[in-house]
Amino acid sequence: MSLIDAIAQAVEAATGAPFAPRAARTLGGGCINRTQVLEDGRRRFFVKIHDAERLPMFEAEAAGLAELARTGAVRVPKPVTSGTAEGHAFLVLECLDLSSGSARAARLLGEALARQHRDTRPAFGWDRDNTIGATPQPNAWMTDWVDFWREQRLGHQLALAKENGLPARALEKGERVMDHLPAFFTDHRPMPSLLHGDLWGGNWGEDERGHPVIFDPAVYYGDREADLAMTELFGGFPADFYAAYRAAWALDPGYAVRKVLYNLYHVLNHFNLFGGGYGPQAERMMERLLAECGA
Repeated sequence: MSLIDAIAQAVEAATGAPFAPRAARTLGGGCINRTQVLEDGRRRFFVKIHDAERLPMFEAEAAGLAELARTGAVRVPKPVTSGTAEGHAFLVLECLDLSSGSARAARLLGEALARQHRDTRPAFGWDRDNTIGATPQPNAWMTDWVDFWREQRLGHQLALAKENGLPARALEKGERVMDHLPAFFTDHRPMPSLLHGDLWGGNWGEDERGHPVIFDPAVYYGDREADLAMTELFGGFPADFYAAYRAAWALDPGYAVRKVLYNLYHVLNHFNLFGGGYGPQAERMMERLLAECGA
């Protein structure tokens, strides 16, 4: 049995309706997974494919999409099924017609994200670990946000960066940033908000009705500013998004510095995934943070 046949059988079992794809269209643009659209003339599905040992990554993504959908704040693709076949793992999702987000959709996303962030838990973390890109992301529940960020975010990425050859001087600066983390939270006490977790410009779009859609999450409960910081990292979102979010829920003083702290996590992750210039970029961010706290 081919991989496509196995996926079709899994779709039939999950949906209770026959599915015999006549076309399998491979999509480009993904840096982690192979992606295809399967269609039979009546229905179509978006499929992610990776090596079989990556099934837990797909299962965590499906759980994250369900967690986001539960709030009803922002539309996400509906998970259909996942599994393994022919040495591969697969995740089948609702296939949506998406376009680049308009100014109106960006405004709606800002309002909706603020609503999503008001969905909270008593602690920081999530019910399961997941991935940020292809990197494992630990999410053990913790009641203290500074400890969570130190141990499960920055400390985790710095340990990986050491293995991946980040220079000792940068590692030393990263350790000093972790030592001074409380200095960035003297007047900011975040609640554990439901986060997308990887909300850069490539992970949202506009559906056929003009509504925003977010996808490819790395869900956990954390400081809402971590989501907003990520939106500014790779080119930023439209101005209407930020205006609408701030109108719905104003940010605390000090965000301009904390966003550097939060984005350091993602830049270190990019160093661990891709190497190159992300190492020097991370070191410059560490230097700015140390200067801000007088260390």
